[in-house]
Amino acid sequence: MQCVFVQIRCTPGKTYQVADAIYDREIVSELYSTSGDFDLLAKVYVPEDQDVGHYINENLINIPDITRSLTTMTFKAF
Repeated sequence: MQCVFVQIRCTPGKTYQVADAIYDREIVSELYSTSGDFDLLAKVYVPEDQDVGHYINENLINIPDITRSLTTMTFKAF
């Protein structure tokens, strides 16, 4: 599994609805509300046989009221 972090910006006033929709899909291992430029931070494990971009686009970012996202890849350093 490839671990990625996805920062999500929501339509103003829709963050709780977006968070509920994300949880309903059961694709994140952790989900946090954040301050700053983005509203939510999701930790996602992408199956090894899946392309990260396609997986995130098809399973997460197509949720209504998500206006922007930033995906950060992780690499095993040690």
